[in-house]
Amino acid sequence: MSLQTITSRIRKAEKKAGRAEGSTKLIAVSKVQPNERVEAVLAEGHRVFGENRVQEAAGKWPDFRAKFEGVELHLIGPLQTNKARQAIEMFQAIHSVDRPKLATTLARLAQETGHCPDLFLQVNTGQEPQKSGVLPEDADKFVADCLALDLPVLGLMCIPPADEEPSLHFALLAKIAARNGLNGLSMGMSGDFESAIALGATHVRVGSAIFGARAYGAA
Repeated sequence: MSLQTITSRIRKAEKKAGRAEGSTKLIAVSKVQPNERVEAVLAEGHRVFGENRVQEAAGKWPDFRAKFEGVELHLIGPLQTNKARQAIEMFQAIHSVDRPKLATTLARLAQETGHCPDLFLQVNTGQEPQKSGVLPEDADKFVADCLALDLPVLGLMCIPPADEEPSLHFALLAKIAARNGLNGLSMGMSGDFESAIALGATHVRVGSAIFGARAYGAA
């Protein structure tokens, strides 16, 4: 598949859902992708990318940013508190604020540095023990606590269980966001982004459908 094909499908999904064209931001998930694939997508004009790990992003994006203007980086993977300072310097958005300790750390760093990326709070909609994120019943309090810290909370993020209908989780996330006055919804990946758009996704995270299968273990 190609970037152009994915973009066309996003526009069609927006139209079908009665949403404004361009209301969904495509995050090209470049984690564990060879540099030549990433550069090819940059050369096509795309500028919004997602990375899972601070260390990997730090190793590859300074060179790309020196060559291509206007790159916007989103951290979509777990963030350790000891990497938070580096993350707020490198990323324009963090989608994985998943616990009070991290929120407190980000608030402190925001005060120290005078800036903070846009933040999405991760909700574990499937209540899976191996996944990060606050449980749905704890989400309202977590939103309130983060807003009380003056954090720039743009919205919520979820990763549905692999063996369940994703639209049920997208609908739940949208409901939690709406009752908390949040507009941002980071949800939907390569296999289900059209369903996410139908339920209000403002950010979709698409990797393999753009870049091809990930080269895990490659140099």
